[in-house]
Amino acid sequence: MSNLESEIGSKLYEFAEKLWPFNRSLTGNGVRQTLCAIKEVIPGLRLHEVPSGEKAFDWIVPKEWNVVDAYLITPNGNKICDFKMNNLHLVGYSIPTRVNLRLEDLQKHLHSLPDQKDAIPYITSYYEPRWGFCLSQNERDQLIPGIYEVHIDVELVDGSLTYGEILLPGQVEKEILLSTYVCHPMMANNELSGIVVTTYLAKWLSEIDKYYSYRIVFLPETIGSIVYISKNLATLKKNIVAGYVLTCIGDERTYSFLPSRLGDTLGDRMAMHVMKYIEPNYKRYRWLDRGSDERQYCSPKIDLPVASIMRTKYGEFPEYHTSLDRLDTVVTATGLAGGYNLVKKVLLGIENNYYPESLILCEPQMGKRGLYATLSQKGSAQIHRKLLNVLSYCDGNSSLLEISDILEIPIWEAFDLIELLFGHQLVEKLRK
Repeated sequence: MSNLESEIGSKLYEFAEKLWPFNRSLTGNGVRQTLCAIKEVIPGLRLHEVPSGEKAFDWIVPKEWNVVDAYLITPNGNKICDFKMNNLHLVGYSIPTRVNLRLEDLQKHLHSLPDQKDAIPYITSYYEPRWGFCLSQNERDQLIPGIYEVHIDVELVDGSLTYGEILLPGQVEKEILLSTYVCHPMMANNELSGIVVTTYLAKWLSEIDKYYSYRIVFLPETIGSIVYISKNLATLKKNIVAGYVLTCIGDERTYSFLPSRLGDTLGDRMAMHVMKYIEPNYKRYRWLDRGSDERQYCSPKIDLPVASIMRTKYGEFPEYHTSLDRLDTVVTATGLAGGYNLVKKVLLGIENNYYPESLILCEPQMGKRGLYATLSQKGSAQIHRKLLNVLSYCDGNSSLLEISDILEIPIWEAFDLIELLFGHQLVEKLRK
């Protein structure tokens, strides 16, 4: 990694460590704690509260869930499945429970993974009232017969669903959407990587001049995006020209792309172009492989041009939805920096996707402008040829992305060539 990549990687990783302990779910104080921490990095973030019971299309905002404490006491007096030791021990949205049960009756409320004996699984029951605990198969196998005390002290009450939003104005009202979710406890790649990368992209975007405006949202998966779309559909359909769900973007294994339902939007084409040069062997999925909030943004009659950018896709890495998805093993500063820089290149690609138009009839005389002489050193003939190749497509109808694909060069290389031509008043940069 370069020094800049190392610096951003360290910041991202430190931020993930800060957010790690918060008990995120669909609702509750863990989500608010997370959003307040994000707001410290991007002060313009606005927090919205949506009351329990409010309708959003075919869905209802659930009750708010907050955990005070939860654990089991074994027959010999030991405390196990302690929520305060690991949030994953308690089934998400468990109802308040205080009862004594024999082991054979308790077993139907326990969840483990026989094929991953050291892992605590992530289990939720958002919309059906039940309770339960999660533990490793190794721990479960060691449970002794007898009476177990069940302690689940939670609040499940009418409250609200919380999400965060920031709109960063550009030169035009047309927008690029970045979306990530804030509803999974103690999972590093599947949850925190998307949050921290999106947060620091928002910070970077807030500090630069932009052509497009940027709408960035942090919300609980599925119900959060449905609520958000229900409140903002007209604006989203009017303004969004490209968008990305950012998730599972902090490991070092690979890069993955899941297209929008339409599959050939500006956002799709730009992401695949950048990935091709960053990681030629990136994994491209089909729309039928979807599983995150792209499902909602791309639904029929919603039809937003939103794709998903990931490193290893959700469900495709062995630690997924378990306690093995840890900061000290799965996610790294290098992985986070890589995800951040890839998305940054994608956004810069869209920002600079001009329709360049030549201002000269026939080929310009490069020598009198100092271009040929300046470049007549090592590699000068190749660069001179690239300049003329770019110019040959500067008809005002071809985008820089299209030109880059034709010339088989990364768009950031085409940026530099266009800027050189623009500086010598050989082209103008049109927008469409």
